[in-house]
Amino acid sequence: MFRPNKKNLVFYAVVFFVIVSLSASVPFLKKPALFILKIPLTVFSAIGREFKGIIFYHNNMVKAGRLSKEVGLLSGKLERYEEAVFENQRLRNLLSLKKEAPYKVIASRVIARSPDNWASVVIIDKGRFHGIRNGFAVLSYHGLAGRVIEAGERLSKVMLINDPNLSVSCIVSRSRQEGLVCGTLSNRLIMKYLPPDADVIVSDTVLTSGLTQNYPKNLLLGTVTEVGEEFSGLSRYAIIKPSTNFSNLEEVLVIIP
Repeated sequence: MFRPNKKNLVFYAVVFFVIVSLSASVPFLKKPALFILKIPLTVFSAIGREFKGIIFYHNNMVKAGRLSKEVGLLSGKLERYEEAVFENQRLRNLLSLKKEAPYKVIASRVIARSPDNWASVVIIDKGRFHGIRNGFAVLSYHGLAGRVIEAGERLSKVMLINDPNLSVSCIVSRSRQEGLVCGTLSNRLIMKYLPPDADVIVSDTVLTSGLTQNYPKNLLLGTVTEVGEEFSGLSRYAIIKPSTNFSNLEEVLVIIP
């Protein structure tokens, strides 16, 4: 077995020196000598690159794993921050509406939806203990949202105005034309019982008339998007896009008469 010792190292050093000297002094030996010397250098260089590649690969893999975790944590923090910003904006709008409202209101959060009527019934976190009763009107910061249909001790059910069982007397802001607005279980309302000559056009704003109990006058419902004639020809109707988005309702105000 080859074991390098001091004598061997001296011998190899002398041989190396002789080869270098000959290659430098004898022109025709220069190229072969350089080629011979280049072989071990090339081998050692290739081995060194492989070792560096393995070491760097491992280091990069560790760094990539660490960075991936950091990105996940930062993404989670960013999402929570954005949600907090949106919630803060909604609450500021609601607080502003509460201050400006000419009637007493109670702020409440939507905490659930009714499983048997998901699209048009929500549950809020206030009830009789807080002064809420059946029939009270409910607002979002965009306009009328619905009314309380079942007031519990600390929770209440609210039927949204997109439910066909809910109807509100309304007027067209521009022409003061009256009609009855009902839900359709979709993101639109319908204003019924308009006379054939009713002055209603697309883009008209629709407000509560104040003729339905517990609904103050001039609460915003939405905007007219279509006007049509009933099959009988005796009356017309108007399709209304509600100002409140019922699918993402999170905070509301309950009007206390």
